[in-house]
Amino acid sequence: MALTSNKPEVIATSRYSINETCAILGITRKTLAKYTTAGQIECGFRKATLRKFYTGLSILKFWMAAI
Repeated sequence: MALTSNKPEVIATSRYSINETCAILGITRKTLAKYTTAGQIECGFRKATLRKFYTGLSILKFWMAAI
């Protein structure tokens, strides 16, 4: 899968799960993990479950830098 060329339709202050982020960007979970590990996209962690999430702002920043 290649990164989508269309600007992601996200709300900057909203939180998106790993699956949602992958669908928005048009990439696989493995590719998202690679970008996260490399520091190209920032993630947060939910306090109760420690699951990763991505904000709309971080998705947009990553997309603008990658295009």
